[in-house]
Amino acid sequence: MDGWQHGGVVISTVASHQTFEFQKEFTGKCSVLLMHDVFPKIYHEISWAVCEWHSPEQLKKLLDLELRDGGEAESEILQRCRDAIRYSVKTSHPRFFNQLYAGMEPYSMVASFIAEAVKTNLYTYEVAPVFTLMEDAVLRKMIKVIGWEEGGDGIFNPGGSLSNMYAVNLARYRYCPDFKEVGMFSAPRLVILTSQECHYSISKGAALMGIGTKNVYTVPTDERGRMIPSALEEKIMLAKSEGAVPFMVNATAGTTVLGAFDPIDEIADICEKHNLWLHVDACWGGAAIMSKKHKHLLKGIHRVDSVAWNPHKMLMASLQCSAFLVRDKTSLLQHCHSARASYLFQQDKFYDVSYDTGDKSVQCSRKPDAFKFWLMWKALGSRELEQRVDRALAMARYLAEEIKKREGFRLVLEPEYANVCFWYLPPSMRNLPESPELWKKLHTVAPVVKQRMMKKGSMMVGYQPLGEKANFFRMVVISPQVSRQDLDFVLNEIHNLGKDL
Repeated sequence: MDGWQHGGVVISTVASHQTFEFQKEFTGKCSVLLMHDVFPKIYHEISWAVCEWHSPEQLKKLLDLELRDGGEAESEILQRCRDAIRYSVKTSHPRFFNQLYAGMEPYSMVASFIAEAVKTNLYTYEVAPVFTLMEDAVLRKMIKVIGWEEGGDGIFNPGGSLSNMYAVNLARYRYCPDFKEVGMFSAPRLVILTSQECHYSISKGAALMGIGTKNVYTVPTDERGRMIPSALEEKIMLAKSEGAVPFMVNATAGTTVLGAFDPIDEIADICEKHNLWLHVDACWGGAAIMSKKHKHLLKGIHRVDSVAWNPHKMLMASLQCSAFLVRDKTSLLQHCHSARASYLFQQDKFYDVSYDTGDKSVQCSRKPDAFKFWLMWKALGSRELEQRVDRALAMARYLAEEIKKREGFRLVLEPEYANVCFWYLPPSMRNLPESPELWKKLHTVAPVVKQRMMKKGSMMVGYQPLGEKANFFRMVVISPQVSRQDLDFVLNEIHNLGKDL
């Protein structure tokens, strides 16, 4: 198999070659030139920048964004495409660590091209027979991996935020099915419980669905960012004493900043006791269940009512690829969201209409995102997906150990997952005593270093404060393209960019 090697990892170029041929066949001269002129740089050059930074006003001038009455020549359109790639952030770069996704997954990328070329919509079997069956196969496999022996249901949708909102809507529907027709007048004051480190989509969902952000009760976390079960029970009792009705608990498997995993088993005990829907936001951490070595992080997930899991994160499927999975076998998704559009979901069709899954969705148009995960899973197999998780966590551990060895670097905490959080102290601050003044000065370091790395284009690493903690860097290690040399480079570069502060 042809391939290129970086940091001891061989990355196949077979899929990229297939992509080239696919583009040549279906999308003509412009795409062929783009593949020839641009993608080889992505595959073969480590010297290319993560980004070519320009201010919004500068970039507006460089891109020529104006839309005119007449069309442009093919050569000009090709240049527009090249500019779009040139000035975009190169998330496939081995030194992009800014988000919870990174790298390029070749088989998934091929699937994305095919899906766009076929241009179908996933609401009925008649218009998307192949992709409907593929989504069903992927969902059944994911349900089995979670451990729901009796099966379940699910749907792919545009992102983890929407998956979490599905959970809120289903939990409310189970508690108060009249809400669908009668609205808020049919329900008491409902309360969602979630950790203080949860994803912001829980509050957004509460706002969108009329529950209200003040009815999202946040539960304290321990020093590692994990929900405290005893505090959860206290919050449940508080809500009840106020005359409110707790109906759902959201646990997080892999928090955005620290990568923390809430204790699902203990939370499940409490939810069973109080008859609450238990949802797990495993958008980031769900991939750990693919690994025999690391699946203990999700201990108890087979007991929950629903799960959000994004293969486009740790498993590297192309954006977007997000699944919402529910243990229910009574067609709760269908009952909750169905509008029975007679022009689309006719019940007297000539085939099994149970494969017309569009009425389970809050969307009408829906892309066949499951195909991206299906094709890469077929190509790689479960063992390779497991190795992908194991390698990412091993690299994160390597980085953490290197941080401990280096003067001026300090871990925020030992990483539980692939999130490595740390401070960089410039030489001018290293001999200062621990004090509010030191932390105030340290708070200014990460934003300046981030600005400098962006303008230089050498790498991208995120930073943020957390509670009373001063700004710190959050490195997220995902891509198999990342080598130890890349991680060493990050620490060296942070020092070089910030040593004068």
